[in-house]
Amino acid sequence: MGLADASGPRDTQALLSATQAVELRRRDYHMERPLLNQEHLEELGRWGSAPRTRQWRTWLQCSHARARALLLQHLPVLVWLPRYPVRDWLLGDLLSGMSVAIMQLPQGLAYALLAGLPPVFGLYSSFYPVFIYFLFGTSRHISVGTFAVMSVMVGSVTESLAPQTLNDSTINETTRDAERVRVASTLSVLVGLFQVGLGLIHFGFLVTYLSEPLVRGYTTAAAVQVFVSQLKYVFGLHLSSHSGPLSLIYTVLEVCRKLPQSKLIGATGISYGMGLKHIFGVDVVGNISAGLVPPVAPNTQLFSKLVGSAFTIAVVGFAIAISLGKIFALRHGYRVDSNQELVALGLSNLIGGIFQCFPVSCSMSRSLVQESTGGNSQVAGAISSLFILLIIVKLGELFRDLPKAVLAAIIIVNLKGMLRQLSDVCSFWKANQADLLIWLVTFAATILLNLDLGLMVSVVFSLLLVVVRTQMPHYSILGQVPDTDIYRDVAEYSEAKEVPGVKVFRSSATVYFANADFYSDALKQRCGVDVDFLISQKKKLLKKREQLKLKQLQKEKKLQKQAASSKGASVSINVNTSLEDMRSNNVEDCKVMQVSPGDKMEDATANGQEDSKAPDGSTLKALGLPQPDFHSLILDLGALSFVDTVCLKSLKNIFHDFRDIEVEVYMAACHSPVVSQLEAGHFFDASITKKHLFASVHDAVTFALQHPRPVPDSPVSVTRL
Repeated sequence: MGLADASGPRDTQALLSATQAVELRRRDYHMERPLLNQEHLEELGRWGSAPRTRQWRTWLQCSHARARALLLQHLPVLVWLPRYPVRDWLLGDLLSGMSVAIMQLPQGLAYALLAGLPPVFGLYSSFYPVFIYFLFGTSRHISVGTFAVMSVMVGSVTESLAPQTLNDSTINETTRDAERVRVASTLSVLVGLFQVGLGLIHFGFLVTYLSEPLVRGYTTAAAVQVFVSQLKYVFGLHLSSHSGPLSLIYTVLEVCRKLPQSKLIGATGISYGMGLKHIFGVDVVGNISAGLVPPVAPNTQLFSKLVGSAFTIAVVGFAIAISLGKIFALRHGYRVDSNQELVALGLSNLIGGIFQCFPVSCSMSRSLVQESTGGNSQVAGAISSLFILLIIVKLGELFRDLPKAVLAAIIIVNLKGMLRQLSDVCSFWKANQADLLIWLVTFAATILLNLDLGLMVSVVFSLLLVVVRTQMPHYSILGQVPDTDIYRDVAEYSEAKEVPGVKVFRSSATVYFANADFYSDALKQRCGVDVDFLISQKKKLLKKREQLKLKQLQKEKKLQKQAASSKGASVSINVNTSLEDMRSNNVEDCKVMQVSPGDKMEDATANGQEDSKAPDGSTLKALGLPQPDFHSLILDLGALSFVDTVCLKSLKNIFHDFRDIEVEVYMAACHSPVVSQLEAGHFFDASITKKHLFASVHDAVTFALQHPRPVPDSPVSVTRL
């Protein structure tokens, strides 16, 4: 006990001593190194441009290993299926597949109504694409198949190309359905071609232009579109076909007008037992043919009419699938290949279109069910597709008398997840109001202009907002934090002080053609010097001085001519002139000839000597103009990510303008790719060398303090571009 008591204070004292020693070492810590401009940095680090690799040579190489790698890359099932842990995953995938199939059955029937097609084609679209994705997909958890947003986009196309009525006459329902099936299947083939093509040329990054606020606003508006489209089935109404801008508004107004004509609704058993279809005219699913349909070639004549809608559907479908796929991949610790996902979805739509399916993507609700019920791989998707195949072959007749109102109710219930996204308005308002603006514009444009035009407007607006935000970055003057080599915005850090005689300017965004003028204007404004005014006044005074010199030279030439003419006139003397006048005139002329030229020569020599001894008369001080309170300007270009020609010209002009007012300009913290682009753009020349480019702001400030005047080996001015 005593030993423990004695050892305790000693341990505490030793610990305190070690802590104090570390604290003292921390206080004494400092770093010294020589100043590094770009030339010194390249020499020290042995900088050299990366060798150019010719990628096409790699693509054309042929070997057994390369062929195997390409096969495994584009057919991922060969990678993960042989390693499938049957004992650990099979039971979960089996239960998950059955649960998803139970959801996919009514959704397939219901979403076919959204697409304007007979319900059985929703079952086809729940079988073929799902099995194809099982072979080619890289996500383990998303449920590919019919989706409300995709279905309503397809429905807008089928209803516009195969309307309910034509020239005030009702079209035969069988003929209309056949035409719509042909349009939808051709559209699916075209969507698949777009997706496969974009995937093969590695255009998976295309989805990055669809930001999360844009996708959420778009799907929320699409959910509203879907909800409105189901009102006619809920109330049993026959509505006119509306398409194009404001079609949603017209549909809502027509539903309100025809609401008194709504019919009673019953479930499947009541519908079959009481004959609701015949007695009350309740719209039911109708005949579901058993068995699969043979493949049909797409109608290529429709490609020109469908190309715009196909590209829009291809991008939206991929955006939704890859967004969900990445969420599940991060949650479960695996990787999703965006380009292979494009190929997988494209093949699902391409092959599905040949078997008379309409375009599909992945369903949010089914994907959540597939994950939450124990699904571990796409084996769950394969099981769900086999269950749908069983329904198509044997059990389809059981759903013949199912009222379409029930399917509409199923659709509306499944929309609740997307409709809950209306709460994004509050969350985006608190988090980022620019994202809120994107969400609102996307939602409003999609509601008012329909799905295809709404997506186009929202993407264009989102990109324009990015441009506007880069046009108005945060500009700041940096000051040094005491006892450090760290420089921060003096407006944000009260202890950061400007270095006397040096201005450090920074932009939070890269400089390019859209904001180069704003960068130059903000620089001149933040420096506190009216650069343009000083340059214009300097030019005026110099021009005025040149004009005075020119007038003086002209006056001297005139005096010389007068002196020469007076010498010639003294020879011819008027005979009537008196002798005294003659003598006086000769004396005066001789004095003019002898004194004036000599005096002028001596004055010129004296003036030349004075000019050689006097400082340059073109300085601001000599001209009587105010001088800037700093002698060096440092441009912190750490935010510069690329360089275009406008940026090059702007930087050149900044060097020219500030050197005209006797301020030397330096650049700091450029990344290596930017330096390479500056070299490629011939930015460096005799007047601007790499000695003006420093590795850090601190190096540039230190050099500027040591050299308060322009660099000796560089001229004072450069050519303005």
